Amino acid sequence: MSLRVLQSHVAMDQLFTEWRGALGPDYLAYRNHAYRVFNLAVLLVSAQGTDKDKLAVAAAFHDIGIWLDGTFDYLEPSITRAKGYLLEQGNHDWLPDMENIIRQHHKLTPWHGQDHPLVEAFRKADWLDVCLFALPTKLPRPYLSELLAKFPRAGFHWRLVQFTASWARRHPFRPLPMFKL
Repeated sequence: MSLRVLQSHVAMDQLFTEWRGALGPDYLAYRNHAYRVFNLAVLLVSAQGTDKDKLAVAAAFHDIGIWLDGTFDYLEPSITRAKGYLLEQGNHDWLPDMENIIRQHHKLTPWHGQDHPLVEAFRKADWLDVCLFALPTKLPRPYLSELLAKFPRAGFHWRLVQFTASWARRHPFRPLPMFKL
């Protein structure tokens, strides 16, 4: 396992440039979260080539429905946007992987279905980042510190608290619609 922080990915950079206005003041917070998740997932599954590219696209799109569709019930809108992007790029064969990666990234228990390694690595990476690196992990703490130094939190977790509170007030019986068992 190479402990190397990837500085950027072309597809992610292009997407975040396109979305900068829509993300507004949350641009850096979401961008950095996506890059932390991407780097963690790549490392956890030792992704290379096409798998690394799939993880990059998934990282960019996995929560984007919050901002581009204005909803905290964002899994399906995020999947729809990712599928549209993949079709535009001619990557039709990535659709099942992308759908599973995004749909399962908040699953509370391990994923054992199709595309297991990518889905599970992404799920673990997102949980690790959302939980402020407090979950048990085999990744060395110095690596996590380096990743955070390159891609600071920039208020991401506070925005999650705000989104959660706002959604829960309006949907008290479905306060966290993205969680799965």
